[in-house]
Amino acid sequence: MQLRKLAYLGLLLLAPAAFGQQLDDVTKWATIAQNEGHVAFDVVYGEANHVKLRLDVITVGSTRVPKPTLIYFHGGGWLEGTKESTLLYMLPYLALGMNTVNVEYRMAPESLAPAAVEDSRCALHWVYDNAAQYGFDTSKIVVSGHSAGGHLALMTGLLKPSDGFDNTCRRLSDEWREGTIQDVKVAAIVNFFGPTDLVRLVEGPTTRNYAVRWFGGLPNREELAKRVSPVTYVRPGAPPVLTIMGDKDPIVPYAQGVQLGDALDKAGVPNQVFTIQGGGHGSTTPFAWNREQFLQAQEAVVAFLKKHQIIGANSH
Repeated sequence: MQLRKLAYLGLLLLAPAAFGQQLDDVTKWATIAQNEGHVAFDVVYGEANHVKLRLDVITVGSTRVPKPTLIYFHGGGWLEGTKESTLLYMLPYLALGMNTVNVEYRMAPESLAPAAVEDSRCALHWVYDNAAQYGFDTSKIVVSGHSAGGHLALMTGLLKPSDGFDNTCRRLSDEWREGTIQDVKVAAIVNFFGPTDLVRLVEGPTTRNYAVRWFGGLPNREELAKRVSPVTYVRPGAPPVLTIMGDKDPIVPYAQGVQLGDALDKAGVPNQVFTIQGGGHGSTTPFAWNREQFLQAQEAVVAFLKKHQIIGANSH
């Protein structure tokens, strides 16, 4: 396990490729990251069903100055996947001067819906509670993820404590004594091809097996599917949302992104649906985007974060 983590860290920090040569901007940043990067692996942010929930915190530079912070959720249909598999997804955001938090959560069949949503909200509470230690700027938190992780990012960013998913989270002593829960908010949501209307994925012509399995044999599946659907929580005042989807995605129908965009428009919430023309389902074989499509997606993310003043106009 330790050797694996060291290997991940070596990849993450990208040791300089050339010695004795003038360094380009990428190699300069990699050198700085190599020397000033900090990684806290497997930090426990909660516990549920006797399972310790863990995340990784990756920062570059001093933690004394609060920085915009990305919270990322991996994909896998709420059935599989690991935070370690998405460690390199943090690189573009670290290069933009952001901190990153890479989150694991409970999955089916051991933990059915809505466990993953509850865990994701608890990760956000943990970021708030530990902002001073790690240098998280809680006014500039971005939640993101791909596929099922995109869904969790949407839920994390759109929900309020009053929606009932935060009750099992660790809380500060003043909160649990007084019976209160702090209102944790995010500045923006970046959804990579995440499901937005689970009702349509558990019944009807667009039923998907991974969604059905997340709910198991629960008798109130349709009711619960609505409760864990991002479209249910679209309301005025929600944070800006960027949805990036391929219009040929066979796993999460493209119409799900369009439906969310239409609902956000009606509620007056700033949003964009960025379409990857001819794109499938991200990095999932055999439906993976090509290099140019990934670059298009990242350009859209950077433009979105700049537009909403989460990163500076001069960020690369």
